[in-house]
Amino acid sequence: MSGASTDDVTFFDIVARSRSLTEAAREFGVSVSSVSKRLAQMEARLGVLLVQRSTRRLTLTPEGERYAAGAAVIAAQLAELEDSIAEQQHELRGRVHVRSTIGLGRAHIAPLVADFVERNPRVQVDLELSSLPLNIAGTGFDLDIRVGALPDSRLTATRLWVNRRVLCASPEYLRRNGTPASIEELDQHTCIILRENESDYALWRFESGDKELSIRVAGNLISNDGDVITQWCLAGRGLVMRSLWHVEPLLRDGSLVQVLPGIRTPSADIAAVYPAAAPLPRRTRAVIDHLKAGLGRRITAAARPCRS
Repeated sequence: MSGASTDDVTFFDIVARSRSLTEAAREFGVSVSSVSKRLAQMEARLGVLLVQRSTRRLTLTPEGERYAAGAAVIAAQLAELEDSIAEQQHELRGRVHVRSTIGLGRAHIAPLVADFVERNPRVQVDLELSSLPLNIAGTGFDLDIRVGALPDSRLTATRLWVNRRVLCASPEYLRRNGTPASIEELDQHTCIILRENESDYALWRFESGDKELSIRVAGNLISNDGDVITQWCLAGRGLVMRSLWHVEPLLRDGSLVQVLPGIRTPSADIAAVYPAAAPLPRRTRAVIDHLKAGLGRRITAAARPCRS
């Protein structure tokens, strides 16, 4: 579509990472009305609503999530291009200690880290995978790759990919047990539970308008390994709540079916977390930028339907 510009891409990438119009305006150093006007101009040009506004927060529409995902990739690629030109005479070197959740780390972070080191042979990246919660301050880790909300205001996060969780089940399970028509009917079904961090993992959260709804689920299968959870679901053992990045290929090929698709869940974005007070070394920022650009390419490629 004509009229698009890299300025719009960068603008929306920052807006999408902001929690409110006020925060976005502060980031740009302009008035709230200026941000709102430019956002409205983008929406008018595209013919879709990108952001649901309220006085307290910004909520991306499905179209907004799609635009934000692409904008994040393009913005990171532009930053990577400019850095590569500016730093041709300044080779990166040193050590970066990175921590990630197990499933995401195996599927995407590990390959991207290996690619980064190949491009920057004087940088050593130490990658640790764990499902245990981490207070990154004072641990020696430079980055913690997380999925979900940022729990500590003393931390800073760079969003790497827009993500949400979806409820799904195998066709076999739904054929045997029926498909729940509402959140309230989940207590009539077997739920497979992913135990992660220190959260109340049996409490599943949903969004209805501006309200957040919670329901406590029950099931006999619980694990801290997302791949195990997914395999149980594929075997027809019950319903699961999984990150879209993880199950989208399975939804596309019909191995899994999304349940209650009209009900949204809270965002569970993938982010690189680091202490707010610590200035980032150039090598650490370079790792973040590489992960941000690479996750977009890898997750998008994994979600494409196979062609025979």
